[in-house]
Amino acid sequence: MSTDSVVSAVSSDEGTHRLPRGAAFPGAAAVFVVFLAASSVPSPLYPVYQQQWHFSAWVLTLVFALYVVGLLGSLLFVGALSDHLGRRPVLAAAIALEMVALVLFLTAGNVVVLAAARVLQGIATGAATTTLSATLVDLEPPHARGRAGVVTSVAPLTGLALGALGSGVLVEFGPAPTRLVYALLLGAMVLAAALTALIPETSPRRPGAVASLRPRAALPAHLRADIIPVVPAMIAGWALAGLFLSLGPSVATGLLGLHSRLAGGIVVTLLAGTGALTVAVLRSRPASSLLAPSSALLGLGVLTALAGITADLLWLAAAGTVVAGIGFGASALATFGTFARIARPHERSAVFASANIINYLGNSVPAVLGGIAVTTLGLRTATEIYALAITAIVATAFLLRLNQLRAARRPAPATGE
Repeated sequence: MSTDSVVSAVSSDEGTHRLPRGAAFPGAAAVFVVFLAASSVPSPLYPVYQQQWHFSAWVLTLVFALYVVGLLGSLLFVGALSDHLGRRPVLAAAIALEMVALVLFLTAGNVVVLAAARVLQGIATGAATTTLSATLVDLEPPHARGRAGVVTSVAPLTGLALGALGSGVLVEFGPAPTRLVYALLLGAMVLAAALTALIPETSPRRPGAVASLRPRAALPAHLRADIIPVVPAMIAGWALAGLFLSLGPSVATGLLGLHSRLAGGIVVTLLAGTGALTVAVLRSRPASSLLAPSSALLGLGVLTALAGITADLLWLAAAGTVVAGIGFGASALATFGTFARIARPHERSAVFASANIINYLGNSVPAVLGGIAVTTLGLRTATEIYALAITAIVATAFLLRLNQLRAARRPAPATGE
C-alpha cells in the first residue's frame, strides 16, 4: 500500500462519527488504564479467596501466573494482528473477552472458575495492551514527540495502583467484596467499548493477518543493541511487581501485622502509584539517561524494604517500597521510551509484544517460584530470597548500562589512509 493510500484510508476514518485525534489520544490512554486496573483488582481479594476456598500460597501464585500465561499467549499469537486488521477491531475483541472474564469473576464459586477467569483476562489484556501501545504511538501529536512513550509507561502503573486501591477499599468497606468490584468494572468496560467505537482507525488493513498469528518473540536485529541493556531492568521491575501483586497482601498481614483487608491494596498502590507519579515527573527526561539511576533506586528500595520487613519496622518497609516505586517508574519510562523511539511504524505491534513478553515473564515466573518457596521455606525466608534475587538482577542492569556508556565514550579507532 502506498503512502498516499495509507493517509487517505486513515483520513477517511476521521469523519463526523470519530473523535479528533487530539481527543482520541487521551481516550486510548483511559482505556489502557481501565484494562490494567481490572488486572490488579483480584490482588487484595486473594486472601479472601484463600480463606473461603482453603488453598495454599503456591496455588495463589499459580492463579496469578495463569493470568500471565494467557497474556503471554495473546502477545505471542495476536501481538502483531492489529498491524494487519486495524487497531479498533482487535481492541473491540479484547474488550468483549474481558467482559466475559468479569462475568466469570462475578459468578466464581471455586478456584477453578477463578483460574479460568484469570486466563481469559490475561488473553484480553495482552491483546489490548499491545494494540493500545501501538495506537498511542500512532495518535501521538506531532508537536509532542515522546508523549506516547510516557503514557505507555504511566498508564499501566496508574491502572495497577487504582485497581488495587479501589478493590482494597471495596473489600474493606463495601458490600459483597468479591462481587461489587467486578460489577463496577463491567460498567467501565462498556464505556471503554463506546470510546473504542469513537477512536479513529490508525492502521488500515493490509495483507498478512494469518501469517502474523505465527508466534514470534524475536526482536528485529537492528534493535537489539539498544534493547539488551534494558532487559535486566525490565525483568527486575516486573518481578518486584509480581511479588507485590501476588504475595504482597500476604506479606503485609503475615510479616508486617497489617490485618486490614485494605492493606493489600495499599501495598500495591505504594509501589505502582509511586511509579506512575515518577513517570509523570520525569516524562521530559531522555529515556537513555534514566536506566542507570532507575536501576540503582530499584535495588536500594528493595533492600530498604527488606530491612524493614526483617526488623518488623513498618515505616522502613513503606519507605523502601516508595524508593523502589520511584526506581520502577523510572525504569518503565526508560524501557518503554526506548521501545517507542526505536521501533519503526510497521514494527510497533510486534515490538511492543516482545517488550511485554519480557516484562510478563519477569512478572510471572519469579512469582510462581516465590509461591512454591513460601510453601516449602516459609513466608519470611521466601521473601528475603526473592528480594535478594531482584537486587542481583538490578545490579546486572546497572553494570550493563555503565558498560554501554563507557563504550559510547571510547574514541573511534584510527583508520589508515
